[in-house]
Amino acid sequence: MATLRKRGILTAVICSAPFERLGRTQATVLGVPELPLLMIPHPLGGLSYEKVRERADHAIPKIVDLIKENMK
Repeated sequence: MATLRKRGILTAVICSAPFERLGRTQATVLGVPELPLLMIPHPLGGLSYEKVRERADHAIPKIVDLIKENMK
């Protein structure tokens, strides 16, 4: 993601709350501190298809907002 972001390609990382600090630290270390983190509810592993779908439904509006913000 960092390499793509540095090339000007719209990117983001989807993660859950326990990994937010790690995600922000990694983005900074990789030279893209402005990399958006799209937060979803935790956990993701071990969930049923329906629960994973709920997480996706939660993330989609955030992804759309990110795209709209970067089209201006």
